[in-house]
Amino acid sequence: FQERNLDGFASYFLSESQGEMEHAYKFADYFIARGQTVKLKELPAPIQSWDSIEDLISYSFSMEADLTSSLQQLYSISERIADTRTSVFLDPIVEAQIQSEDEFANLLGKVKFAENQPSAILLIDSDLKKK
Repeated sequence: FQERNLDGFASYFLSESQGEMEHAYKFADYFIARGQTVKLKELPAPIQSWDSIEDLISYSFSMEADLTSSLQQLYSISERIADTRTSVFLDPIVEAQIQSEDEFANLLGKVKFAENQPSAILLIDSDLKKK
């Protein structure tokens, strides 16, 4: 987005990325506090080329929805085994994740409605820049 001078989209995705990193740190800190060792694995390189903005936003929304589902499964397990500490830890993370998924759904709806029209995309970009 930054390469295409879509600063609002670039800023939005940078903020989302930073939020995901914060969540990763929180999980690592939580595991360490519970006496666990954090073992990080290599992540594949992100996709760098997209056919359209809609494809990118749709892919991002799908990732958010998958993450929400995974967190809800963890929460369900913690409740089932009466691990209150984990449930309490997950509460704000699940809430933030649901909010993030809703924001991506809203953005995807706007981008779909824009039908890849440059003027409409620029309006969305401008709106994102204000946030």
